[in-house]
Amino acid sequence: MQLDEIRRLAERVAGSHHLEVVDVEFGGGGKSRALRVFVEKDAAERKRLAELVAAGAEEDLAGLKLPRGVPVELLSGVTHEDCSAFANDFGTLLDVEDVVPGAEYTLEVSSPGLERRLTRAEDFARFAGSLVKVKIFTPVKDSRQWTGRLMGFADGVLKIDVAAIKQKGKAKNAAVAETIEIGLANVEKANLVIEI
Repeated sequence: MQLDEIRRLAERVAGSHHLEVVDVEFGGGGKSRALRVFVEKDAAERKRLAELVAAGAEEDLAGLKLPRGVPVELLSGVTHEDCSAFANDFGTLLDVEDVVPGAEYTLEVSSPGLERRLTRAEDFARFAGSLVKVKIFTPVKDSRQWTGRLMGFADGVLKIDVAAIKQKGKAKNAAVAETIEIGLANVEKANLVIEI
């Protein structure tokens, strides 16, 4: 599987739709294979959405069905129509380029969701101030899983305020300072945690 090539093609198509590719996954076997592409509005479109929300332009946002109280930065702003248009163009390009081996697979296109995965350094910088759940390879303070407020990201290190939320598992019993530091290279998996 050429995921890097598929991602490059997806980014090319996404750019023409004012979208950005957040993640690309391929899974399953046999007839159950699925190529999943997660997209969001590009930075310019997210900025435009934030300005519309700040101005109270509800009529311009009606089709997006934005949940109240959720910051626009956490929303991808992607509609069903965005996903459909991207899937049509991207599916055609995949067929022409023939980069997915085998004849049968399903192309799924969606937003990354409110509890989106964080994978790149840019993601951690962008979502500073948000609640995150982080699973790490090498334990920090005897725990491999932490939940807290992402206070910042600099020089390849996440700073997480773990006092922002009640800890579970081994982290619950660990005597730690309010802020822990985790190197990005030590992050196995990270997701936003929705605040309601």
